[in-house]
Amino acid sequence: MSALTALGGVLCSFLCVLVSVPAAQSDLDAFMREVLARRDDNWKKLQQYVLDEREQIVINGPSKLPLWGDRREYTWYIRDGFFVRSPLKVNGVTVSEEDRRKFEADYLKRAQERERRGARGTVAVGGSGVVVETPERPDPGETPPSDIDGILKQTRQPGFVSSAYFLRFKFEEGKYALVGRESLDGRDVLRIEYYPTRLFSSNRERRQADEKTPKDKAYDAELQRLLNKVSLVTLWVEPKSHQIVKYDFKNLPFDFLPGSWLVHIDDLNASMTMGQPFPDVWLPAHLEFAFAMSLAIGPIDARYDVDYHDYKQADVTTKVKIR
Repeated sequence: MSALTALGGVLCSFLCVLVSVPAAQSDLDAFMREVLARRDDNWKKLQQYVLDEREQIVINGPSKLPLWGDRREYTWYIRDGFFVRSPLKVNGVTVSEEDRRKFEADYLKRAQERERRGARGTVAVGGSGVVVETPERPDPGETPPSDIDGILKQTRQPGFVSSAYFLRFKFEEGKYALVGRESLDGRDVLRIEYYPTRLFSSNRERRQADEKTPKDKAYDAELQRLLNKVSLVTLWVEPKSHQIVKYDFKNLPFDFLPGSWLVHIDDLNASMTMGQPFPDVWLPAHLEFAFAMSLAIGPIDARYDVDYHDYKQADVTTKVKIR
């Protein structure tokens, strides 16, 4: 009888584990749904701030021999209701007033054209025919900045936001795993791993697939499957605010890519870190891309870094200062 009792206890424990695992996964999925919703809310807060930017690119050859490098400094400000990127220095040399104004005018023109395209919506061809996807509009209940120059006309994200949120992955239920608790920059955070299955696919690509041959469709589907299979996204999340503090995208070796005998991609890594320049306000702080590949002449690696700093309240007195 004691043996049967012991066996019954083991079976009960096993069944409890089977029941608790789906429940835990369901809780994690619900948590991540809140996290991704919080991620998209940060753009609304950026309507109140302007900032400065430092950008650097470095490419090294065999034995870490520097092959090429470039350093640039910019400032962002609001002009005619749009975020405008203004160049300050290139490799330590101050940009001339004429070149700076031309760059600003070109940038503003592109932003305005992009906004007009977004205002018209996107025409898509789906299974039910032609569908017009309307653009996102700001919440009418939100109060815009009171300063006339600070009232944003653009509804689409400015360049620095799009760059910082380069990894626009969507919520995928059951694809997250809680690794544990860690400390990041003095904050208690949760480390969560995301194993994507739809990271390398988009609605636009799916629409374009209707025009491809069955052979091309099969090739694209297999390539996307392999790219997703070797991808890992790690997120560090502040649990109380559901805020992503940092995320890191990493690809394992691309041995399956064609032509790897000529060019072999050894590593690809990208990360974004958020900062808190003001209480309860999280804004992009650092962006980093790095990759390494092997050629016949030896290994080549490159690194691209962007720092977003000196966030300031947007107002009518904001001017570009050449330092």
